[in-house]
Amino acid sequence: MPLSSLHDLYVDELKDLYSAENQLLKALPRMAKAASHPDLQAAFEEHLEVTRGQMERLEKVFEELEEKPKGKKCVAMEGLIQEGKEMMEEDAEPAVMDAALICAAQKVEHYEIASYGCVRTFARLLGYTNAEQLLQETLDEEADADKRLSELAETAINIEAENEGEEEEEEDEEEGEEEAPSRSRNGVGSRR
Repeated sequence: MPLSSLHDLYVDELKDLYSAENQLLKALPRMAKAASHPDLQAAFEEHLEVTRGQMERLEKVFEELEEKPKGKKCVAMEGLIQEGKEMMEEDAEPAVMDAALICAAQKVEHYEIASYGCVRTFARLLGYTNAEQLLQETLDEEADADKRLSELAETAINIEAENEGEEEEEEDEEEGEEEAPSRSRNGVGSRR
């Protein structure tokens, strides 16, 4: 589709968002399953329901435009989800994994905030008042999700991840102290 007007760009960006939300519907259950902190699991599960509502609002916007929502793949969301998937495959302590999941989720939220902000503004300029309101509602939800993730990170999960890192360092130091005497008894490191 050639982008010869702001309306064309608006429709194109809406299709991109529709694809992004569809991809996210598949990723959120995996993220919830990978999370160990119950509040983070709940946040992902709740956002899954919110995302379903966002999809319905996008469908309403498309109906008003008499356009079909399909026909474009959001490669940005595909990349963000792939990056998150790779992170979930890492061998990480539970709280560290939760911190990584929040990081991945906030990258997604920031992409969505930027995208919904643009299409909301396009709707306003084009005189699509109802669409503007629907898109603003979704934009507000994305900002709320980002804020909730930040609060979880700052009040619990990042702190727990830092504590796990300190505990691991202490364990490594203790193991090193225990190994040192046994090495010298075996003659390793001693001069003869």
